[in-house]
Amino acid sequence: MERPDHILIVDDDLDIRELLTEYLAKNGFKASAAADGRQMRAALAAGGVDLIVLDLMLPGADGLSLCRDLRASGADPVPILMLTARSDEADRIVGLEMGADDYLAKPFAARELLARIRAVLRRTRMLPPNLRALESARLLAFGDWLLDTTARHLVDKAGTMVSLSGAEYRLLRVFLDHPQRVLSRDQLLNLTQGRDAELFERSIDLLVSRLRQRLRDEAREPRHIKTVRNEGYVLAAEVEARKDPR
Repeated sequence: MERPDHILIVDDDLDIRELLTEYLAKNGFKASAAADGRQMRAALAAGGVDLIVLDLMLPGADGLSLCRDLRASGADPVPILMLTARSDEADRIVGLEMGADDYLAKPFAARELLARIRAVLRRTRMLPPNLRALESARLLAFGDWLLDTTARHLVDKAGTMVSLSGAEYRLLRVFLDHPQRVLSRDQLLNLTQGRDAELFERSIDLLVSRLRQRLRDEAREPRHIKTVRNEGYVLAAEVEARKDPR
């Protein structure tokens, strides 16, 4: 019998912790709770956590800091779904750029959280087992480029840094996580958007075009991201995880 997925709820509100752990348990998950970063680290050290539901506003280190630290630690990546009571879209974008896999604004329906958790787990597990090691690598080399996954920028062979927007970074990570594999526009939408995408397939084409410009690819004969007619796009380069820029 398969073990249930273990969800760790990190929120300083006792009512929310109790409500969510009970609800998730009723829906087939193992659920535990932590009130702050210290308790979260203790739960992670015990092992077996499959996904973290992390509140943005926490006493001490806030959710953004904890998310950033987890992604920079080099440990096996655990999917993070961030909760925020803030209405500012910028906070949500920063959360995603820090490495959160999805976000949900408070107040929310428990059923929506459940759907998001299942979607993030499903999306994470689409990554082939032989490529999962790339998730924790700081530097990813491909073609003429190096991607710094902590600073979230590109570096060319001359050492010149090229900045990426949050959307460009997430799309590039999808390609690097699935090299030499054709990805449809639907797959790219699902893998780059934590929530139900409000984007259209055409927006993926525009984002690919922007990313090609960052990679200095020729529009008619791109070297890195190639178009596969009637199917989607493929990263033609091999990907290598590196510990240092050399």
